[in-house]
Amino acid sequence: MKVLHPKLTFAPALLALALATVPAVSRADESAPTKKLTKAQEKFDADNDGKLSDEERARAREEATAKAKKTREEHRKIALEKYDANGDGKLDDAEKAKMKADEETAREEKKAERAARKAERDAKKAAKDGAAN
Repeated sequence: MKVLHPKLTFAPALLALALATVPAVSRADESAPTKKLTKAQEKFDADNDGKLSDEERARAREEATAKAKKTREEHRKIALEKYDANGDGKLDDAEKAKMKADEETAREEKKAERAARKAERDAKKAAKDGAAN
């Protein structure tokens, strides 16, 4: 009796298994639901096909870039109005240091507010859990 090499006995079974699963995978891809566009993306879907074409994506990117530039300019204008003490239209080192110190203070205040809200929630939860027991 002739004995086949073990790899040769499994090869046809593996091939059959692979061929059997390929159509299932293909069907799964076809029936997979398409991702819905977000409200922001829907604004740019000019042909209302539920997908953004390359042109629609480019328009969205251009609008986002323009909006970011406008926002930066507004923030720069506000910073100059608030911190440009000598009125030269630029922030010197001392003015920048004042701005950074104010920003850091604002960050610390927000952090403290978040911590206080969290402590309040935790206390309410503890009181609720204590009353339930």
